[in-house]
Amino acid sequence: MENKEERQIIITDSEGKEHRMEILFTYDHPERKTSYVFFYDPEQPDEIIAMRYNEQGELTEIEDDEEYEEVEEVFNAFNEDPKINK
Repeated sequence: MENKEERQIIITDSEGKEHRMEILFTYDHPERKTSYVFFYDPEQPDEIIAMRYNEQGELTEIEDDEEYEEVEEVFNAFNEDPKINK
């Protein structure tokens, strides 16, 4: 059985306030050698956030339009494919 805490991350906003977020799923892009995490605030489950993360677990925003479009395609595939979205 999966531990619920393993599916959560803590995000610190610009004011230093911590927010507990639920991880929806992660994705690795082998050509970019980049990993992504898709997560949401349990109080606003319809607002999904995607960010890059590294081996140390540090998050960075996706700023490149082409990269963002690719990440958006992955998210759409996740939503549309019942074999993926479990």
